[in-house]
Amino acid sequence: MIKTSEAEQYIVPVPTVRTSKRSTWIAKVVRDKYLLLLLLPGLAYFLLFKYVPMWGVLLAFKNYQPYVGFLESEWVGLANFKQFFQDPVFFQLIRNTLLLGLYDMVFFFPAPIILAILLNEVRKSFYKRFIQSLIYIPHFISMVIVASISYLLLTTEGGVINEWVLKLFGHKIDFLTSESWFRPMIITQSIWKEMGWGTIIFLAALAGVDQEQYEAAIVDGANRFRQLWHITLPAIQGTIIVVLILRMGHFMDRGFEQVLLMINPLNRPVAEVFDTYVYTAGIIQGAFSYSAAVGLFKAIISVILVFTTNYLAKRAGHSGIF
Repeated sequence: MIKTSEAEQYIVPVPTVRTSKRSTWIAKVVRDKYLLLLLLPGLAYFLLFKYVPMWGVLLAFKNYQPYVGFLESEWVGLANFKQFFQDPVFFQLIRNTLLLGLYDMVFFFPAPIILAILLNEVRKSFYKRFIQSLIYIPHFISMVIVASISYLLLTTEGGVINEWVLKLFGHKIDFLTSESWFRPMIITQSIWKEMGWGTIIFLAALAGVDQEQYEAAIVDGANRFRQLWHITLPAIQGTIIVVLILRMGHFMDRGFEQVLLMINPLNRPVAEVFDTYVYTAGIIQGAFSYSAAVGLFKAIISVILVFTTNYLAKRAGHSGIF
């Protein structure tokens, strides 16, 4: 009988195969090659149209002269930013953009959520799909058409709404040139055009709510409002927070096309925002470096708002986007 020590002499050790991280990575690439190919168009889009143009931010630190070229133009550092901060229009742009942003967050942001909850309460699927189709249509209408409709409805020269105002109050209101009516008009346009389309993501979140929770709440005697408050809203709370964080990234974007179509010399003091000012200074007046500095400042504020909102959401116990 062979002893244990002698038996161990006949055991042939199996060589340990060490797989490097590089070979593992290559194996995963080969395995998922078709999925990666599907990913290429999206990566190419973001690379070409989002990251490569970021090289142009250096224009904000130069005194760009077209006949000299981008690389040969004089480097002026923060001179363009100092000029912008010292310009009286700076505080006007900050005020107008922030007020429109606040109007947007107070009136427009909750609108798709409320509409999605109302649609979720519609039990007849035919009526629900019909209403969804109607409210999605304005999203596909050009802003030029929306501005034209607004002009036809609000103009003092035969506008339908102004004719009603004349019959009710005995005088017309110049909505299109009034400073006090500009912001409500812009927010109303945004709500009408994008509210329906914004319900898509919230309806998708509502579709994932467990129906047994509603059945249990009904058994416990909860009415529709209690079900909404204790089941529906907590179920879509995470989605609302994520959408809020993403929307804060566009807080300073007030819709260049929309504002440009509705702005005029009479309402310009309250209508001029960063987007239209960059267009005026850069394209019309030819101050390319100065307008690039203004645009970069706006982008930096947007990034700060996103990080701040994400941080506050995490501090409040919610999951952020990063």
